[in-house]
Amino acid sequence: MLSVIKKEFKSYFLSPIGYVFIGLFLLMFSLFFHIDVLQDGYTNFEFIFYSGATILTFIVPILTMRTFADERKTGTEQLLLTSPISLTKVVLGKFIAATLIVIITELFTLLYFGILCFFGTPQVTTAFATLLGFLLLAISYIAFGILASSLTENQITAGALSVGFNILIWFLPRLNPVYSNFSLINLYSKFPEGRIDIADTITFIAFTITCILLTLVVLQRRKSVR
Repeated sequence: MLSVIKKEFKSYFLSPIGYVFIGLFLLMFSLFFHIDVLQDGYTNFEFIFYSGATILTFIVPILTMRTFADERKTGTEQLLLTSPISLTKVVLGKFIAATLIVIITELFTLLYFGILCFFGTPQVTTAFATLLGFLLLAISYIAFGILASSLTENQITAGALSVGFNILIWFLPRLNPVYSNFSLINLYSKFPEGRIDIADTITFIAFTITCILLTLVVLQRRKSVR
C-alpha cells in the first residue's frame, strides 16, 4: 500500500492538482483572515474555519475527481484490477494520499494561528478541536469523491457529482430539520465551538468508511465482469 500512497502523492505535485488545491484554499483562507481579523478585529482562529469549511465543499473534488476516473479513461484501470496489490490497498492508498494533501494544507494554516497569537490570545484547545473537525469533514468529502470517481470515466462528471452531493447534504437541514444529522457541515459546526462530540466524530468516520467500502464494491463488481 505504501507504494500506492507514494505514487499518488507524487502525482499530485507532478501535475498542477496539488498546487491548485493548496493555492486555492490558502487564497480564500487569506481572504477570510483579512475580513475576520484585519477588518472585524476577531482574534479567534476558529472563526476563519467557519468560512474555510465551505471552501472544502468545492475544492476537495479537485483532489478526488481523477483518482479512478482517469485510470478508467486511460485504460490503466485494468492494470489496477489485475495487479497483485489488493483493491483495498489501492483504494486506501489513494485515500491516504489525498488526505495527506489536506493535512499539509492544515499545517500551512498554523501560520495564521501564529499571527493571531501576536495580536491576541486564541484558545489552543478550541483551535485543536477546529482542526480536528476540519480534517474529519475533509476525509468525508475525500471518501465520497473517490466513490464518485469510481462510478465514471469522466473527471468533470465525477467532480460535479461530488460538488452536487456536498451542496445537497449542506442544505438538507433547511429542507427539514430532521435531516440535520445527515449534514456534514452541520456536524462540523460544533467543532469550532470547542466541542468534540463523540457521536459526530463517529458519524464522520462511519460515513468515510461506508464510502470506501462502496468504492471497493464498485471496483470488485467491475473486476468480476472483466
